[in-house]
Amino acid sequence: MCLAVPGKIVDIVGEGLQRVARVDFGGVIKEANLACVPEAKVSDYVLIHVGMALSVVDSEEAGKIFEYLRQIKELDEAGI
Repeated sequence: MCLAVPGKIVDIVGEGLQRVARVDFGGVIKEANLACVPEAKVSDYVLIHVGMALSVVDSEEAGKIFEYLRQIKELDEAGI
């Protein structure tokens, strides 16, 4: 199963297709390419899949996704 996971943009370097963000995933910082979301800015939440930001999401939507992921983890830990 493939997932796009939300993260919060901490900073951005580069321009155009070379824009790269440092993205915070709950304390883990990773880099992601922003070529598909030229409108993304620092403090935005973006959905990341395989190092690419696919879309900008609002904080409420990001919170819902975090909750779904938490529920999946609980089911996995319960052996369901």
